[in-house]
Amino acid sequence: MTFLPDASALLAFTVAAIVLTITPGPDMTLFLGRTLAQGRRAGIAAMLGACSGVLVHTTLASIGLSALVAASPEAFLALKVAGAAYLAWLAFAAIRNGSSFSLEREAMAPQPFLRNWLTGVGINLLNPKIILFFVTFLPPFVAANDPYAGQKLFFLGVYFIVIAVPMSIGMIFAADRIATTLKKKPTVMRAIDWVFASVFSAFAVHILLARV
Repeated sequence: MTFLPDASALLAFTVAAIVLTITPGPDMTLFLGRTLAQGRRAGIAAMLGACSGVLVHTTLASIGLSALVAASPEAFLALKVAGAAYLAWLAFAAIRNGSSFSLEREAMAPQPFLRNWLTGVGINLLNPKIILFFVTFLPPFVAANDPYAGQKLFFLGVYFIVIAVPMSIGMIFAADRIATTLKKKPTVMRAIDWVFASVFSAFAVHILLARV
């Protein structure tokens, strides 16, 4: 199965995907906010929409990056180093600025499943940070001269969705508890910031050392 990364890369990606899933961002704000405002069905619709956007990002990234590998392994290697620098910057920003994530129960008229799904798709696809993240996040887990890079990049993107969906559904079912915890214990959010920063700093260092 040429689309499978080696075991060490897959394990590292699994850890990164789990940390990324529990780290608040626009997608989580949307689907948990919709859950509190309209119920779990609306939250699940928004979450599935966001995952659909991730699938689009994954497809485009795997096509573009695999073409870059074929055209210039050196350029792909440079992108991986740039990706490591970007991961390090994200880690620094998480510690310095923290997360402004907050959940408030707001009254909102129920909306159709499709509309909530489309909102999730739109927020994910139109967020430039998500586009940049996927272009820099996926390459470190694939070798610069790998002839099957495109297949592996696509597999990793789909694998990320497989990890994120059940975890996100769990958060949707616990939305009330999460909102209450964040209000009463803001240190929980800071702990998540530190976990994110630690894991992604470690990945950045590993990538940079591996390229020396």
